[in-house]
Amino acid sequence: MADLQKLVEELSALTVVEAAELKKLLEDAWGVEASAPMAMGGMPMMAMGGAAAAAPAEEVEEQTEFNVVLKDVGPKKIEVIKVVRSLTSLGLKEAKDLVEGAPNNVLEAVSKEVAADAKSKLEAVGAGIDVK
Repeated sequence: MADLQKLVEELSALTVVEAAELKKLLEDAWGVEASAPMAMGGMPMMAMGGAAAAAPAEEVEEQTEFNVVLKDVGPKKIEVIKVVRSLTSLGLKEAKDLVEGAPNNVLEAVSKEVAADAKSKLEAVGAGIDVK
């Protein structure tokens, strides 16, 4: 059995780019796709028909954490790298690798305000951004 504590320490030391590369390698090796599960909340109501319509709908929680995804670098690659470096604590090589490997997460699990700020800064230099 592997030393799990040592494995946790090694994974914690990965950069964002290395973690994304590890994700891709594991997906290929295991033949799976790491994606968020789909919400199935509305499905039972549709199956029950009219009886479910009378039941009060559950309150949907507002999303509090967002991921900023770089979809497309655009024409100003160097400017995008500079903005990525200013938004993250990545070095020049890591930021360049992240930008060149688009689509990649630039920021993960950030507030709505931070995500909106990052999106506006990256779009200002011509990058294609998606906030999820």
